[in-house]
Amino acid sequence: MSIRSRKLIGTVALLLLATAWGLLAMALAQSVLTDINGFVAAIFYVVAGLGWVLPAMPIVSWMAKPDKTKV
Repeated sequence: MSIRSRKLIGTVALLLLATAWGLLAMALAQSVLTDINGFVAAIFYVVAGLGWVLPAMPIVSWMAKPDKTKV
């Protein structure tokens, strides 16, 4: 697979991941965090805001792989 194809597929996957992660975080915040301590809510928002990075790292590293050279 060429690097252009990997970047296209990876970009779409990252957009889907960020959208799904954001919707899940919003739904969880609205259902669970309504009557919770402000400190715990702040921790949730930090984790929810940065948590999508861990699943995105393998996608980005896959996108950045160089093409296999033909011998």
